[in-house]
Parts: sequence; C-alpha cells; structure tokens
Amino acid sequence: MTTQESKRKLAAILSADVKGYSRLMREDEEATVRTLTECKALMSHLIETYRGRVVDSPGDNLLAEFASVVDALRSGVEIQKQLKAKNEGLPENRRMEFRIGINLGDVIEEEGHIYGDGVNIAARMEGLAEAGGICVSGTVYEHVKNKVPMRYAYLGGQSVKNIPEPVRVYRVLMEPEQAGKVIGEKGQKRTQWRRAAAAVALLVLVAGGLVWNFYWRAPKIEPASKEKMAYPLPDKPSIAVLPFVNMSEDPKHEFFADGMTEEIITALSKSPYLFVIARQSTFTYKGKPVKVKQVSEDLGVRYVLEGSVRRSEEKVRITAQLIDAITGYHLWAERFDGDLKDIFALQDEITLKIMKSVHEKLELVPTRRSGRGARNVESFLKAKEGRELLFHTTQEDNILSRKLFEEAIALDPNNAAAYTLLAWTYMADSLFGKSPKESRKRAIELAERAVALDELDAAAHASLGCFLAYARQYEKAIVHAEQAMTLDPNSSDVLFNSGLALAISGRPDEAIPLLQKAIRLNPLAPSIYFFTLSIAYRMANRFDEAIEQAKRAVERNPKDLFAYLALAVGCVLTGRETEARAAAAEVLKIDPTFSVEQFGSTLPYKDKSFVDRSIDAWRKAGLK
Repeated sequence: MTTQESKRKLAAILSADVKGYSRLMREDEEATVRTLTECKALMSHLIETYRGRVVDSPGDNLLAEFASVVDALRSGVEIQKQLKAKNEGLPENRRMEFRIGINLGDVIEEEGHIYGDGVNIAARMEGLAEAGGICVSGTVYEHVKNKVPMRYAYLGGQSVKNIPEPVRVYRVLMEPEQAGKVIGEKGQKRTQWRRAAAAVALLVLVAGGLVWNFYWRAPKIEPASKEKMAYPLPDKPSIAVLPFVNMSEDPKHEFFADGMTEEIITALSKSPYLFVIARQSTFTYKGKPVKVKQVSEDLGVRYVLEGSVRRSEEKVRITAQLIDAITGYHLWAERFDGDLKDIFALQDEITLKIMKSVHEKLELVPTRRSGRGARNVESFLKAKEGRELLFHTTQEDNILSRKLFEEAIALDPNNAAAYTLLAWTYMADSLFGKSPKESRKRAIELAERAVALDELDAAAHASLGCFLAYARQYEKAIVHAEQAMTLDPNSSDVLFNSGLALAISGRPDEAIPLLQKAIRLNPLAPSIYFFTLSIAYRMANRFDEAIEQAKRAVERNPKDLFAYLALAVGCVLTGRETEARAAAAEVLKIDPTFSVEQFGSTLPYKDKSFVDRSIDAWRKAGLK
C-alpha cells in the first residue's frame, strides 16, 4: 500500500444496521427491500445534511464518516427520530428499526473506503445498541458530553479486536434534558487506574507472541461482494470455518488442528439458525494463502471463522477470529488457553461464542447441542487421526485408519463417533469388493453400536441408514435416515447419506431436496454428490436434470467411472446416442474390464425396473 493509494486521518464513524433483517426478508422480501431503500434514502439525506458522507451501504448495513463527532451524533439522533416516526405508520411486524454505533478514531482511507480500528470499534458500538438506539465509544462521549443535549447510560468496558484494553461504551438515552448526565458511571473513575494497570500487564504478557503473530500481522480485510458470489446468500446467517493452522512445532499435531476445526463445524451445524459450510469444501483452502473475500464469494457465505492451534505437551492455545466478510469487520477475536484434558470444554466455548455473536445480532437463541462421541482425549485424537486417513479412500489407508479407530475404542469404549468411523472402513471394504456381504454386515453392527451409545448422534443414524439401504433393508434404512435429519438437518454429510438411503429405498422425490441442500452446504463436494443426485433425478424421470448433474460430476472428477455411467444412461433415455457412446467409451478407458452384468448385480436399488432400465441403457451405449 503506497502513500498515493491511501491516507490516515481522524474521523467520526457512524455504523448502522437493521434489527431482525433476515426475518423481515423471509416474511416479505419485496416489501422489505422497498422499506430498506426508503430508510437508506432518508438516512443518506440526513447524513449529508449534517456534513457527513456515506462510505458504503451493503445489504442492511450503512457506514458513514464525519469530520465532526458532534455532527455525527446529531445526525444519528435525528435519523432515529425520523425512522421512529416513519415506523409508526407501519404494522409492528413490518417496522424497520436500525441500530447505530458511533466512534471517533483513526482510519485508513483508500479509494473512497475507510478501514481500521476506528471502523471496527464503530461496528462494535452498533452491535451493542438497542433497536432504534445509539451507542457511542468513550472517545465520542468525551467530545460530545457538554455539546449535545442528551443523557447517557454507561455500559462499562467492552473488548474489541486489536484493542489491548476494553473500550468504554455509552448508550444515548435520546432525551433532550439533563445534558451530559451519565447513569451507571459512579465509581468508575476510582477504578480506571486499576484497569490501566491490568491492561498494561496483559499487553506485556501477550506482546511476545499472540498479538504479533495473530492480530497485528493480519492483513486488511477486503469486503466481499454479494454480486460476485457463486451462490446466493442463504436466508440465515451463513458461515465457513477455515482449517485451523497448526502452530505447534510437531507436524504430527496437524490432525489435532484439523480435528478441532471439524468438531466446531459439526457443533455449529446442529443449530437450525445457522447455515454452515461442510468440512470438505472449507478444507480445500488448507495450507493456501486465501483471502476471506475469496472464501465468502466462492462458497456464498457472510461469516468466516479462522484461527490457529498450538499444542505444547499438555497445554493447548487456540486463537480464533470471526469476520463479517460483507462489511470486512472483525466481529471478535480471542485466545482460548487450557489443558489438553479440557479440549472439549474449549471446543464448546468457541462454538458457543460464535453462535452467541451471530445470534445476538439476529435476536436468536442457540439450541441444545447433542451428545459427543469421545470424552477421553487420547481416544478423540486417535479417531481424528484415523479420519484423516479414511478421507484418502485407498485400501492401504483404509486398513491403517481401521487400526486407529480400534485403538480409539480401546481407550474409550463409549466413543460413539469412533464406532461410526470404524463402520465406514468395513463399508469401504464392501465397495472395494472385499467380501461385500460380510463387510456390510459388520458395518451395520458397528453403526448400531454407535447409535446405542449415543442416540443423539445424527452421523451414526445417517451412516446406519445408508448401510441398511445397501443391504436392502429399506424400511429400517428410512427410519434411521429420517431420525438423522431430525437431529441435524444442516450437516452436508448427514443430508447426503440420508438422501442416498432414501433414493436407494425408492423414494427419490424425498431424496432430491436433501441432496440439493447437501451440495449447497458443500459447494466443493466430490463427484459422488452430483452423480447420486443425477441418479435420484433419473429415478424421478427428470432426465434433463439427471444429465446436468452427471456432467457436473464429470467436471468435478474426469476419472470417475460412476459419473460416466450416470451420464451414459441419461443420454440414452433422452435419445442422445452419440453422447451416450462417448460416455461409455470413457468408462472403458477407466476400467477396460467393466462388465454390465457384474456391475448390475451389485446395484442395491429397491426399484427393480429402474435397475433393468439402467442395464438396458448401458448396453445400448455400447457397454457389455
């Protein structure tokens, strides 16, 4: 960044957003957009009237700057007065109430945009304001307390990312009498020296490592563009959790950091109020210098969590920061320290912190979390290490991962998650062609054990449903698939396995929306997601959509035999014989020994006519 491109200056910053915006959009999108446009026009006019400038206005947010902090507060007060009058003419459930935060601080200006701590503190003030209200920082209060005829309520110090000591916060009471009077500040001055001393001590403790490595070194966050997103933003808070960076000296702790990330994703997905991107998609960024803006636009999410894990013997330090990619603001950044034996409590603390931050903004309450697999740390770590190998999908790594899952169970016989993962190693054996019937039987037994240990484990139910469907126990498969979706309707893995079980069991119309949602939650999903959806579309006689998904599967993995098989059938059924033969030729390139009769005998679908049509189509495409 050169001096020609940017400059520093002191400015009064006003940040505003709408309370309950998602609810308003969900109930009446057109009316909400219309009201929002009118409100922003009113706000922009008043900001200009008080000699301010609107810097940015994405979605339900508005950011403005003023040369005078007095003008900024007067503008905010007048905005709230006029918006209140405007809302009186609307039904109570359609009123659009803004929260406003104001700060006076140093900012960086670049190409008309402003960044820096001054902006982040204003956003923090906004988040603390009530609907229709205003919160200001201590620096604002000191400048306006004798100049603007308002009352204030002192809310204490609040932590803000990159700021070494709490920022004083005041709520503007919006009453014109008793100028400068403060409620709740009595006794605060006596303790200010104590706080200052504590802040200095804290700064000395962390200055050597955490602040430099994690906070100060962080680049400026460039806001993402809704227009450039690959997918529309969901109607609920959407978040991508990037793989936590392993800061430990031992590279063997890499799987520990990955396990932490995975556990946080799993816990967040259990909230019906959040839209959480699946592990498979976020882990494509692992080890890459990716920008938050790119992640947001690639995956179609508003919030991004990133962090690091440092493990030293029996001590663990986790740093995390939650970023609003649309505004570029850091909602919070914190460090979590604890003993290795407390790892589960640390995971819970981080997860609940994220949920509280996002839910507070939308006035929602987190739901109760379900049970966890392991309570023994070593068992937990063994299972996570094994899962890393299981993802490699090779026979050699399948054997190694099975050994680790067995060791995890030996350490903690109540680790339900380890039983589910162990079951998948046997299911993989069946798909590799190793004693399919016996392998599926063993997979079912282990998954049933996982469900018995933890009836709230959605992954165990979904896996068991999938195994039962492959074993042609369709009714039982449906029961467990439906139970899994009830427990965790926002997990990509749960939705995919449940959708697969329903499709195999002859219920494609129910499977299709599940598979569609699984793909949206996992935008960078492997090809199996797409050719499975292709099969479900074909079962529902939606052939054009089946072909489209088969082609997406081929794009995702040009060496996927099953993707070409799905494409060949779809093309035959729609009369595209040339394309069908081309797909069949690719099948033979991948597996020159492919046999229609042998492959057809392994298909587990309940609908026999569907199997027969598929076999007939492959033969028409030129396969034998």
